[in-house]
Amino acid sequence: MYKVKVYITLRESVLDPQGSVVKNALHSMEFTEVEEVRIGKYMELSLPSSVKNVEAAVEEMCNHLLANPVIEDYRYEIEESVAQ
Repeated sequence: MYKVKVYITLRESVLDPQGSVVKNALHSMEFTEVEEVRIGKYMELSLPSSVKNVEAAVEEMCNHLLANPVIEDYRYEIEESVAQ
């Protein structure tokens, strides 16, 4: 079995209004050292060991559904896990 951790973030060139709101809230709580906040998504996928090319499968999932490649970047980590 494979465990895939997918991290999705807005591209640097895309404004992040949600991140700005969080940064302003942190500043109002006296955490003024925070210079920037970027909000993203995290997903964990479990895939069976029978998947032949896990990396290609994950790339296709990210490009077609999980991320919007026009405004988002993604990265992922693939771990082989032992079923318990």
